[in-house]
Amino acid sequence: MTKTSLTPDQRAASVEAMQSQVFDVLVIGGGVTGAGIALDAASRGLSTAVVDYQDWAAGTSSRSSRLVHGGLRYLYNLDFKLVAEALKERGRLLTTIAPHLVEAQPFLWPLKTPVVERAYSAVGVGMYDALAVIGAGGRKTVPTQKHLSKKAAMRHFPEVKADALCGAIEFYDARVDDARLVITLIRTALKYGAEAASRIKVTGIVKDEKGAAAGAEVTDLETGASFTIRAKKIINATGVWTEETQDMAGGTGGLKVLASKGIHIVIPRDRLKAKAGMFLRTEKSVLFIIPWQHYWVIGTTDTAWHEQLENPVPTSADIDYVLAHANEVLDKLLTRDDIIGTYAGLRPLLQPKVLDESKSTKVSREHTVSEVIPGMVAIAGGKLTTYRVMAEDAVDFALGKEAAEATPSPTAGLPLLGADGYDAVVNQSARLGKQYGFDADRMKHLLSRYGSEIEDLLASIDENPTLAQPLQHAPQFIRAEVSRACTVEGALHLEDIFVSRVRLNSESRDRGGACVDEVAEIAAKALGWDDARSAAEKANYRARIAAELAAEEQTTDAAASAEREKAVDIVGAGVTA
Repeated sequence: MTKTSLTPDQRAASVEAMQSQVFDVLVIGGGVTGAGIALDAASRGLSTAVVDYQDWAAGTSSRSSRLVHGGLRYLYNLDFKLVAEALKERGRLLTTIAPHLVEAQPFLWPLKTPVVERAYSAVGVGMYDALAVIGAGGRKTVPTQKHLSKKAAMRHFPEVKADALCGAIEFYDARVDDARLVITLIRTALKYGAEAASRIKVTGIVKDEKGAAAGAEVTDLETGASFTIRAKKIINATGVWTEETQDMAGGTGGLKVLASKGIHIVIPRDRLKAKAGMFLRTEKSVLFIIPWQHYWVIGTTDTAWHEQLENPVPTSADIDYVLAHANEVLDKLLTRDDIIGTYAGLRPLLQPKVLDESKSTKVSREHTVSEVIPGMVAIAGGKLTTYRVMAEDAVDFALGKEAAEATPSPTAGLPLLGADGYDAVVNQSARLGKQYGFDADRMKHLLSRYGSEIEDLLASIDENPTLAQPLQHAPQFIRAEVSRACTVEGALHLEDIFVSRVRLNSESRDRGGACVDEVAEIAAKALGWDDARSAAEKANYRARIAAELAAEEQTTDAAASAEREKAVDIVGAGVTA
């Protein structure tokens, strides 16, 4: 495998390197922010290590609305700078950084009144479009708004209630498989020399004789071994775990973060025939009805979460809330029988004040970087769309003004793995599909996941033609995708495959249960599991399925969390970064 492959051997080599050198930067946290920071630092030429105590993207970054968007609703708060920044990043992702992972997506904004609402909404969406064009240097990276009559709107979204709108505005944002973006960021960081290891638990912050951060005490949850990672700078990017991580360092600096739960439901693609998604405002949040190739994602909620942080889960009440708001505009009402998947994530919301404002830079309304102690900074807030800006701000802050100016970030124009040559590979799609017996739907699926790296996936099929076969109980995926999850994308356990790579945990009615034996058989060959290890992995994931299904039958967060906690983690224990 190449130096961009996340494998057990790569992980072992990175763990060894983490014990034998002093890094310029240690990143704690392997979500989208931490992964972006690792790539930013490594691409500046800084020696970089990144760790997470769970799988990559296991927290918020695999549980989002899967949108890359400017935040249209912020315009109505007159937060032009924030929206402009996000739209500029959206354009970069669509055109340069990750055009294979990020896809433009039309949405309808339904209008209830024919004149006044259309007028002010047109101004808002028009400004949204204008900021996007300005951010892209005068180019249109997505189509601009269209005004639709009631009849035209219902052609775009035939399932909408006739009395739910008098017309609509069609506007564009974009969507992304959040977990795949994170894994691709980590792999791209490897390309530029970063060392990366998941399931490394930080247990303490090491200080030098002056009290400055000088590294971290960690435990490898896969082996039980403990060791020290030495680093000149530490960046805490642990999201909802921010305070727990920075508390290990002591001091008066750092950030205050609240956890807010957002949940989503997933329904089959053929349940709605619509050509566009829909954007709705609710009394608590916004509701997106988002089309994907094989399903729809509908959400989200915004409620305080006070339970354990590792495994947030939707309650029965949460599911009813999303169904009720979607059904306000749908003619054929959705029921629980339509739902094939659910998931919940926690937003790391900054509280009004950081612990010590004199040691903090509030870079934007949505994210803040703060010094915890000398040598250690924390970043929190923000959203997936602006992960790159957050990463750049965090590294700049950690380095200090002079050093940051001497080694500026190159990531604004840096393609992720799979982006280079993507358009050329798309042009070969029909030929490659014919060669491997894949129809257009299959090729679209593979290209949107692997981009130009589809050539590597096809090479694995050349070596083992059985990998071209669809999974028996989930034919939208082929066996090569499971194998690649283990040999390239860093899956160490069965749950890693189902949750963040072959995403049946949130995209199938049984959370992938029917595929457990087949996927485990492929993983066993790729990772060298014996029969006992395979049996343990299968039992663990089946217990997780049962716990998640039981949790969503509960009416309160506390009861749902208690049900979810009945399934134990596959390795390690406890809570930390």
